[in-house]
Amino acid sequence: MPKIVSVSTVLPPHEVKQEQAVELTRSLFSRKFKDIERLLKVFQNGDIEKRDVCMPLEWYGKSHDFEERNDLYIQHAVHLGVEAVKACLQNSRTLSRTVDPSEIDAIFFISSTGIATPSIEARIMNLVPFRDDTRRIPIWGLGCAGGAAGISRAYEYCKAFPKSNVLVLSIEFCSLTFQKDDYSKSNLVGVSLFSDGVACALISGEQSEIAVTTSVPSIIGTSSKLMPDSEDVMGWDIKNNGLYVVFSKSIPSIITNWLGPFVHEFLSSNNLSKDDITHFIAHPGGKKVLTAYEAALEFDSSKTNISRDVLRNHGNMSSPTILFVLKRFIESSPEPGEYGLMAALGPGFCGELLLLKWN
Repeated sequence: MPKIVSVSTVLPPHEVKQEQAVELTRSLFSRKFKDIERLLKVFQNGDIEKRDVCMPLEWYGKSHDFEERNDLYIQHAVHLGVEAVKACLQNSRTLSRTVDPSEIDAIFFISSTGIATPSIEARIMNLVPFRDDTRRIPIWGLGCAGGAAGISRAYEYCKAFPKSNVLVLSIEFCSLTFQKDDYSKSNLVGVSLFSDGVACALISGEQSEIAVTTSVPSIIGTSSKLMPDSEDVMGWDIKNNGLYVVFSKSIPSIITNWLGPFVHEFLSSNNLSKDDITHFIAHPGGKKVLTAYEAALEFDSSKTNISRDVLRNHGNMSSPTILFVLKRFIESSPEPGEYGLMAALGPGFCGELLLLKWN
């Protein structure tokens, strides 16, 4: 089975405490909301202490057009993407040796917060010595589900080509989409949750020559599911000034009612039940989302401790977030033979599941 043999994570340069985000939001929104102090409680109730973003905090209090935002997206994506790729290929914690970029057969690039043609992985290939016949598969628009979906697609590639080594590079700069003149509740909730981050994972096929020095997860199977007629649950409205967040307040209840059957059906197809799952690698979309996961799957809250810690220290970075969680699980050295379940939800409304087994 294909294996996840390395994961790296990179953060942008500017740390923002949640109290600082509250003050910025109060200064921008107080004239439009008479009950601003009540609404600002969403920041305190979100279980986020700090986040990292691309630009200094004062940048977000000014007006910026789509062109400026997107230029910054490309600039930071290339710079931090190169850093993440190199860290992933040089990860001595799991790899027995440094992997040369020429050994990479395909790159899946995952993002939803900026636009670039040529896409970001092509620009990175001009800075890192990949082969010129490396396959490029950019995937746009999966939002928070993107990191898990990227791993799923890499798994399928390695199943088809067992000697292959595949990178999944996930880059999101949610903060660059912030609209200071958008006074919707969705934007207020988005400001309280979203942040920036970059992650890269290396998946090797069953016949790959890459060796590891510790127990790493094999991918046993994956599943994708779309909820019909649910486009308004989450996503972007694209307007002249850029991307405007769509974020339904019904997401936790949707998860509670929809995710459970999806997971149980997936596990049953692999002759397993929820009781066989030792590690729950959940995308921490927010505090309420994690609580909904626990309710839907009847998991003890201890199963989401790592996801909650990632949320607390980094916020919701969209697609890279689940790779931050995965990295923490790998570094905790699970016992060989233990099962893990990766789960992430995103625009569509959709879900992505992966069954992992440490070996």
